[in-house]
Amino acid sequence: MNNKNISRIIWGIALVVLGSIFALNALGLTEISVFFKGWWTLFIIVPSLVGLFSKRDKFGSIIGLIIGVALLLSAQGILEFALVWKLAIPVIIVLIGLKMIFGSSFNIKTSEKIKELKNDSQSFKKDTAAFSTHTINYDGQIFEGTVLDAVFGSITCDLSNARIEKDCMITASAVFAGIDIKVPDYVQVNIDSNALFGGVSDKRNKTENQYNQQDKALTLYIEANCVFGGVNII
Repeated sequence: MNNKNISRIIWGIALVVLGSIFALNALGLTEISVFFKGWWTLFIIVPSLVGLFSKRDKFGSIIGLIIGVALLLSAQGILEFALVWKLAIPVIIVLIGLKMIFGSSFNIKTSEKIKELKNDSQSFKKDTAAFSTHTINYDGQIFEGTVLDAVFGSITCDLSNARIEKDCMITASAVFAGIDIKVPDYVQVNIDSNALFGGVSDKRNKTENQYNQQDKALTLYIEANCVFGGVNII
């Protein structure tokens, strides 16, 4: 079962439970109050929980989940809000440090390959979207790499019909923004990402044939940096 299906199941279960509670209350069988103290924290907790299953980089989701649970406990009177506020920044700093230590060790091969491609390549073409929307289409063109920077905007990089003849890379930075990268089916994608309240999602539906051909496929390496933004592989 892929990540996309898992996230849909979680959202589905949440909606079924919510609808059932409303129905039972309407029939007079229960008196369950949906609007309990701190109910609004569910708007932080549930998306963060879904993100743990649907996003490749789960760091932002973990932080969101911790903050959401802490605020819920504060609203319930279990934790003092002042204590939650004091601990928020130190906890985030610790988590960032742990991600830097352990996250890099899990992606050593990908990181090394990205460095190699950077050293071997000539200067990449660069596209920047600031408070705007850009679409880049590489139909029929040889693609060797690019740099995408989006700030309060969005970029769509379409490689669907590009000529990809060797391993290549994209550096994508999304700050309060979104970047969509359309990748051909025959190209494998490896990602090295750093995210804060954002992340990278590979939304392609992989077939069994693609899994069997992974060792032989050309590879697109994506170096992603997300701050309140996201990079989607589609």
